Amino acid sequence: MADISRRPFVNHLRSDPTSFVLQLRAGKIKRSGAGVSFWFRPSTAALAEVPLDDREQALMFQARTADFQLVTVQATVTYRVSDPAVAATRIDFGIDPRTGDWNARPLERLGGLLTELAQQPALEYLAGVSLGDALAHGIGPVRQRVAEQLAGDQRLVERGLSVTDVRVVAIRAEADLERALQTPTRERVQQEADRATFERRAVAVENERAIAENELQNQIELARREEELVVQRGQNERKRASEQAEADKIATTAKAERQGLMAKADADRTRELGDADATAEAAKFAAYTEVDQSKLLALALRELAANVPPITHLSLTPELLGPLLNRLGDGRETVSE
Repeated sequence: MADISRRPFVNHLRSDPTSFVLQLRAGKIKRSGAGVSFWFRPSTAALAEVPLDDREQALMFQARTADFQLVTVQATVTYRVSDPAVAATRIDFGIDPRTGDWNARPLERLGGLLTELAQQPALEYLAGVSLGDALAHGIGPVRQRVAEQLAGDQRLVERGLSVTDVRVVAIRAEADLERALQTPTRERVQQEADRATFERRAVAVENERAIAENELQNQIELARREEELVVQRGQNERKRASEQAEADKIATTAKAERQGLMAKADADRTRELGDADATAEAAKFAAYTEVDQSKLLALALRELAANVPPITHLSLTPELLGPLLNRLGDGRETVSE
């Protein structure tokens, strides 16, 4: 929007670089250009300001498909004023010389014109396709047809306008119909999710079964090895017992032989001692045969007296003294003789 400064008899206008300003006086163009600045008399000047920057016009309209279903088209058209001098003569871009505001609404008029021109090719295309095709594949064809229509439209050229870009944002059906159309896909997706869940569970069950079988096989292998260990231990114990018995047998045999040898040695020694004692006794008896019996009796009594315990009482009976006295008497007779 142009910036106008007011003075008592003249005003000053300063425009932006993206605005084309046209000044007329008495029906003739006095000055024009983008980004101009000048003084003018508001009572005699006619001013017009045409924007030169790119403008976007949002479009939203409804169309009917071949199967009689309503769809809503959302699009955006980007346009610019390519010939501002021509546009200023075909569209009311005049501004108030005191405030700089547009006298009319030129941009709304341009937007309405672009909307009408863009709707026609879109309506024609959507009327020939079904709802499913329109929703699934309609954005590209609608954008192409609208762009071709606006690029070659003579009405835009005559107004100094050019379209630089066309974008179709969405083609949507009514809310309840769109939900109905989404239901099969949602059901299919849900089925896929359920199948994936079941497959995952099946895989989990299979993995658990494999783990259980693996654990069972490990237990069986451990039991087999434990059995082998028990058998081996039994064999080792039997072998150890057999070797111990053999060793004990050898030790017992050796001990018995050693004891036999010792017993034999003791018997030989005892026999030798007995023989020696017998020889000594025999020698003694041989010596005693030459000694008188009375002397032998005296010696025996002396040995007996040396070995008997002390006698505190002694009882002598006639039966004991009689034979002894007789023998003593016989002895005396022998000595006297």
